[in-house]
Amino acid sequence: MFNLWWGVLFVLVNFALFLLCYRLFGKKGLYAWVGVATVIANIQVAKTIEMPFGIVMTLGNTMYVTLYMASDLLNEKYGRAEARTAVWFGFFTLLMTTVIMQMVLIFEPQETDIAQSSLQTLFGLLPRLALGSLTAYFISQLLDVRLYSWIRSYYGSSRQLWIRSNGSTMVSSFVDTLIFCTIAFAGMYDWGIWLEILLTTYIVKFVLTAAGTPILYLARSFTFADEQPLIEKRTDSGGNSA
Repeated sequence: MFNLWWGVLFVLVNFALFLLCYRLFGKKGLYAWVGVATVIANIQVAKTIEMPFGIVMTLGNTMYVTLYMASDLLNEKYGRAEARTAVWFGFFTLLMTTVIMQMVLIFEPQETDIAQSSLQTLFGLLPRLALGSLTAYFISQLLDVRLYSWIRSYYGSSRQLWIRSNGSTMVSSFVDTLIFCTIAFAGMYDWGIWLEILLTTYIVKFVLTAAGTPILYLARSFTFADEQPLIEKRTDSGGNSA
């Protein structure tokens, strides 16, 4: 049960830091969060833990959910173009980190070096795992931005934020999980185990997405003096600021 309660605290801390990053730095903070979170999530996924009822899962799901929260918040307050730019920024950050760290691993370590084996464990991903992560992130994040905008055009009311956020994220996170599990694990396990990994990973993301909805509402209420003209301009031009 320790992992369960520690996991609850872990989620709360992640959500609190997400809010603090946005509160302190505004839109720039969301871009920074996307860049950092894409790297951290792909480091965390290397660690597996066991939850109650014998459920084995990898870390990284909470960070992935905050990525969707960041893109949804950018879409909500600043428009689809800003959200799409953040996706490209996150993709570049992940690609850059992958390339640089693979080059770092090729250097021959000095005899007394203590870091090589640890770096190899964290960043020495098989090519298919790196490909799976990059492909899943890119496709699912762009899908999330498009779905959010489409749902928003259909439900224009400010009271429907939970539909826009949960609807787009739950669909795109399933696509993300399906693509990653297919590229990374297809053929490595039998069908039953592969399906179990897919379903448990998605269920965790589903629950975390729902839990993050109040955080998104709170973040949306933040106002920044230097950004207010931009938000008002979007509203006056026909957009709904809610």
